[in-house]
Amino acid sequence: MSVIRRLHVLDRVAVALLTTGLLCVASGLLPAADAGDAMRRIAPLLAFLATVIVLAELTSRAEVFDVVAARVARAGRGSYPLLFLLCVAFASITTISLNLDTTAVLLTPVMLAMAGRVGIAAVPLAMTTVWLANTASLLLPVSNLTNLLAADRVALSSLGLAGRMWAPQLAAITVTMACLWGFYWRRDSRTPPAPAPAPADAARVDVEGGADGGAESGRRYVPPGVHRPGDPVVFRACALACAGFLLAILVADVELWVASATAAAVAVVAFAARERKALRWSLVPWRLLVMVPGMFLVVETVNAHGLHALLSSAVGHDGGALGQFRAAAVGAGLSNVLNNLPVYLAGEGAVPVGNHDQLLALLIGTNAGPVITPWASLATLLWYERCVAYGVRVPVARLMGTGAVLAVSAVAASVAALALTR
Repeated sequence: MSVIRRLHVLDRVAVALLTTGLLCVASGLLPAADAGDAMRRIAPLLAFLATVIVLAELTSRAEVFDVVAARVARAGRGSYPLLFLLCVAFASITTISLNLDTTAVLLTPVMLAMAGRVGIAAVPLAMTTVWLANTASLLLPVSNLTNLLAADRVALSSLGLAGRMWAPQLAAITVTMACLWGFYWRRDSRTPPAPAPAPADAARVDVEGGADGGAESGRRYVPPGVHRPGDPVVFRACALACAGFLLAILVADVELWVASATAAAVAVVAFAARERKALRWSLVPWRLLVMVPGMFLVVETVNAHGLHALLSSAVGHDGGALGQFRAAAVGAGLSNVLNNLPVYLAGEGAVPVGNHDQLLALLIGTNAGPVITPWASLATLLWYERCVAYGVRVPVARLMGTGAVLAVSAVAASVAALALTR
């Protein structure tokens, strides 16, 4: 019992989910064949999550993110509005061209490192990452795992999906920008308070407070100097590993987990040769590797015992605008209760085969809507893990309150754009 008490609350949730899922299989509530199918579907996803987080951890230690953060901050030339636009563009392009999970893992450290370099509170940069990782994931099949499933269901190529979803994607990003500026980027929100006395070795960034050191001066910030990494060899190896990973996703026909595993292996070899003590078992995201299988097993069990019928009733059979809004609302609501990937998989079966626009509306709900609870999407969980790793205290109440406003407005605007461009 003492061991359980020492666990983080999310660790307890992860263990409880996996235990419940295994009990469902052992008791026969979930047939073993269905459980096996679910595990085979998520095995590549688990491999991707494990290896991409190891890659991100080692790349961060190699100071690659510090270098990138300094360059973005310098490009802003001291203007907060320009810095805001650069961060929005950076996060949106990364999500659209790669995928939301990669954005959450690789871009979050860049944003948090930037906070300390420009003397801005960490919350505007952290929230820019997590919100756009979700709301900017509508355009291409590679942007989100759910997009791959939807594109296959409605028989759309990458260009075909982009042609149908460009207006919803533009609407989602526009609404996200408005919410980010209104809630987090206004002058009073981005100003960190005077730093309290701290130990010399403290490097904590507080989402509510800001970065250690630095303060806003008027309406502008002082661009930082060029950041030079401590070990150029490890820096170059990890930078090349990340670049190769991104290039492989864009131009090579390889699975995500293969690309991430290869890049992580390059980083591990570099640290094994130069700084072996950095290689430790805690680099592996054990919490996610326990939580995700448990979550899928529980959702599969619920789906087999009434969720499908409930979803069919809630989504309805209307392929028009009303049916699209219903499907999106159901997808967004359940994603914040459970998780968007299993909810999309369950919801896909509830949408009539010929209702392609209704299915795309469900996709909008499960992509742009999961911004309220920390577990609503894997991207949000990955972002949360990165924040914890960087010592960031995330105010969950504020995250959920502002996320609810974004979810409702972004999903509504995107579905309206989908209906109007039919």
